[in-house]
Amino acid sequence: MEQKRRLEGRTALITGAARGIGLSFAQAYAREGARVAIADIDIARARAAVAALGAAGIAVEMDVTDQDSIDRGVAAAIEGLGQIDILVNNAALFSAAPLVEISRADYDRLFSVNVAGTLFTMQAVARHMIARGQGGKIINMASQAGRRGEPLVAVYCATKAAVISLTQSAGLNLIEYGINVNAIAPGVVDGEHWDGVDAFFARYENKAPGQKKKEVGASVPYGRMGTAEDLTGMAIFLATEEADYIVSQCFNVDGGQWMS
Repeated sequence: MEQKRRLEGRTALITGAARGIGLSFAQAYAREGARVAIADIDIARARAAVAALGAAGIAVEMDVTDQDSIDRGVAAAIEGLGQIDILVNNAALFSAAPLVEISRADYDRLFSVNVAGTLFTMQAVARHMIARGQGGKIINMASQAGRRGEPLVAVYCATKAAVISLTQSAGLNLIEYGINVNAIAPGVVDGEHWDGVDAFFARYENKAPGQKKKEVGASVPYGRMGTAEDLTGMAIFLATEEADYIVSQCFNVDGGQWMS
């Protein structure tokens, strides 16, 4: 007897999903029977991702720093999918600098994407879910960086701490409507994103390209850096009915780097 797919008949909107972790989530959700709106500021790359995903996906252009773009993107996802049962707030930026070199422009840019983008996309989708009256699942992407500070990553750490706090408040507010809000806090995840992170540390810590990546991978208790696929199990679980009684939590999926 064929096992029922865990997200059969469900729909999901995933931001920043044209690559990396977001794309892995979209692929995993599709395998579990969901239809997925891949939302990204890079619409050409989103369309290429949908072409590989097949009939389970639609591409949505969305800039999470622009409210009109959020509203249009959410409306397009609703039109294309019929409704939104699951939201994954994945779009984010990273930056690093010593405290005395942090620019206001860089601060504004990261908070606009990582914090305001998460909040106002969550708000737009929550309004839709409340109006439908059938609940929903919202998953915010935090980070181990939101659990503690780092010498060169003050702004990014602060944005991810804010995502954890928003998750807690939103979860308490929205559970009365049957909307579960939770978060995932990855550790160090290999891929295109960490290639950029490595370049920051090469600059500020005078390291050879790739050296920081090797160091952080070796420091993970599990024995290696994570992959996007390592996170998909939690992303699927939090989107299912199995997680109905989980409210306002942030789950570490980091190979043992942080315990809370």
